[in-house]
Amino acid sequence: MNRVKQQIHYYCDDIMRGNIRGQNVTVCILDTGLAMHPDLKGRIRAFYDCVNRRHGMYDDSGHGTHVAGILAGDGRLSRGEYAGIAPQADLVILKVLDARGEGSVEQILEGIMWIKKNYQRYGIRIANVSVGARKGLEYAKTHNLIEAVEALWDLGITVVVSAGNQGPGEGSISVPGNSRKVITVGALEEPGMKNGCSGVGPTSQCVVKPELVAPGYHVTSCNSRYYRSKIPYVRKSGTSMATPVVSGAAALFLSKYPEIKNAEVKLNFRRACEYKEDSQEQGWGCPRIDRLLESPILIV
Repeated sequence: MNRVKQQIHYYCDDIMRGNIRGQNVTVCILDTGLAMHPDLKGRIRAFYDCVNRRHGMYDDSGHGTHVAGILAGDGRLSRGEYAGIAPQADLVILKVLDARGEGSVEQILEGIMWIKKNYQRYGIRIANVSVGARKGLEYAKTHNLIEAVEALWDLGITVVVSAGNQGPGEGSISVPGNSRKVITVGALEEPGMKNGCSGVGPTSQCVVKPELVAPGYHVTSCNSRYYRSKIPYVRKSGTSMATPVVSGAAALFLSKYPEIKNAEVKLNFRRACEYKEDSQEQGWGCPRIDRLLESPILIV
């Protein structure tokens, strides 16, 4: 995570002083669930299972636990080395994907409906959707999924969605990352990398996507099987890993500026990006935390 943080210029004054850590911000993660892990202890506000209808918290894939660690792990098992981006943020966990990391549109829509019913109760400000439908999804399901994430956005929730791993061919953004409203995140290409998979726009409506790219390859984060294996952290790659980097950054921003609206979050990400003309980066570029936490631009 130190490599990730260096790439996004994480170590600015607010972070080094410990003033801004994502406190007082709740993020909802729609993924494969969450396993108990010391780095996330005490900050899980709710868990709901749309797949198997179980009541106890679990993650039979490991994907969701890894995502949660990138976003909000406190790094206690590594003395902070593998702490996430917003280590004091609270989490709501919705299991919408199964043990293979797959799920139906109906399960994802159920999770989104749960958020609509409960976002005020838990104070959900951000929804992290490291989920992308495969190519060929029928039109009605595509429409319903995009409409659902945009309904969350219209409620004032900052919705952050992965670009998917079907790239890098043109027009390879996964649904619902092709929504014009949400913040879509691709994985930042690494030097010398030959086999990038991050989805690329434009969408069929000629919308430039993704808006942002963030480090997503070979990211070390929480291992869902820690209590069985005694191995606290594992590496994973993909746009699913880049998405919580941006969701964590949004949590830091909302922690410092709690009155900010989601449209202003998006606008300030655009202001705070670094784009390298000689790279293959997409959209606005890679966010810089030091710039993001400066005085915000507001929509009047």
